[in-house]
Amino acid sequence: MDKRTPSGPQKPDNAYLRYGNFAFQLLGGIGLGGWIGYRLDKYLNLTFPVFLMLFVMLILGAMIFQMYKQLNENK
Repeated sequence: MDKRTPSGPQKPDNAYLRYGNFAFQLLGGIGLGGWIGYRLDKYLNLTFPVFLMLFVMLILGAMIFQMYKQLNENK
C-alpha cells in the first residue's frame, strides 16, 4: 500500500492563527475600552477625554501583558 501525503488543502500554520487571534483581541479590546471611555466622558460632560485615554491605555497594557504571558508559556 502506498502511503503518500494527501494532496488536499494543507492546514494553516499554527503561528498564523495564534498571532491573528492576538491581533483581533487587541483591536477588540482597544475598541471596547475606547467606546466605554467615550460614552463615560460624554455622560459626565467632560471637555477633555480623560476616561477614553485611561481605558485605552489600561486595556492596551493588559493586552500586552496577556500576550507576553501566552507567548512565554509555550517556550
